[in-house]
Amino acid sequence: MADVTDPAFRRIIAKYGKPDVLWTEFVSADGMFLGGKKAHDLLIRDLAYIEEERPIIAQMFTSDPGRMKKAAELCRKLGFDGFDINMGCPDRSIEKQVAGSALIKHPELAKELVLAAKEGAGDMPVSVKTRIGYNENQIEEWLPNLLRVEPAVVTLHARTRKEMSKVPARWDVIKRAVEIRDSLGSKTLIFGNGDVKSLNEIYKRIEETGCDGVMVGRGIFGNPWFFNENVKKEDISPKEILEVLLEHTKLYVELLGDTKSFAVMKKHFKAYVSDFDGAKELRTELMECSDYSGVEKVINNYISRL
Repeated sequence: MADVTDPAFRRIIAKYGKPDVLWTEFVSADGMFLGGKKAHDLLIRDLAYIEEERPIIAQMFTSDPGRMKKAAELCRKLGFDGFDINMGCPDRSIEKQVAGSALIKHPELAKELVLAAKEGAGDMPVSVKTRIGYNENQIEEWLPNLLRVEPAVVTLHARTRKEMSKVPARWDVIKRAVEIRDSLGSKTLIFGNGDVKSLNEIYKRIEETGCDGVMVGRGIFGNPWFFNENVKKEDISPKEILEVLLEHTKLYVELLGDTKSFAVMKKHFKAYVSDFDGAKELRTELMECSDYSGVEKVINNYISRL
């Protein structure tokens, strides 16, 4: 997720509740190769990772097969464990570039992009993250189209572009996707995504649908313990939660503070600080902070009163 699963947050996740595999936030291949050295260097920082994050998948977007190939080549040289093409983002600015979920309306181009990425990736697996359709459920046509070019994984957000996240995820369509994959004899793995709020729900969805894995996006927001089988956030004290939030904030400033707005961290403040006494008032104070020292002061003041 853009401005969420950045290098700082991924390090926190890897430390407190590492999943089986991590994806980077999605990065523009056009910006990487057309924006000059400054843009290139900034975007490379979005792809920065540490060994503790492995296996780590680079996620990128473009509508240009040539740049997609170059992006995959670059990520292979950077040592990533896989390369993912975003064909699901509903952001209008991305769609205007005929990228993200707009590619559902351009199936031939979508296949070209996968083939280009595979050419650049060499033996590095290439996957696709997308949705079940654009204005309506198109899984019967859209998924076979992607399977023809044999990506290693297709992750399906169980909603259409039109539905955004305004309706419940349609996991019955994920089950149908598995049936389609099996009927075609494809070896591509099918991952489901949408509305998953716990590890138990992951196991339930896999059992119900037969999918090979589940991707979690919004569910990890404010909860880096999500994938830790030995810890539940509701059992963690407010003090411990706030100490991790402070650690996360410090990492963000150290890794990205000179290039990204501090305001990006404020969405994390909202996610971490909830469901305990005084959370609403504390959130209000944190939202007024403009730097790490301010956050540190507010949190330490709160902890001292516990």
